Amino acid sequence: MPKIKTRKAAAKRFIIKKSGTIMRRHAKLRHLLEWKSTSQRRRLKRKSVVSPSDEARIRVMLPGGAN
Repeated sequence: MPKIKTRKAAAKRFIIKKSGTIMRRHAKLRHLLEWKSTSQRRRLKRKSVVSPSDEARIRVMLPGGAN
């Protein structure tokens, strides 16, 4: 039986923690940062948990538990 390939685009965007939680980055941190408050930029830097509705699709794309 052949190996299941990892979707590299998903591997670059998501991290699966040891507990099984899938983490993602926040949007809106690429440009126009001058007008965003410091607290907003600090909050956007932190990783966030993927919503349960998207979790199943991401697990299919990361079969080996890619970090």
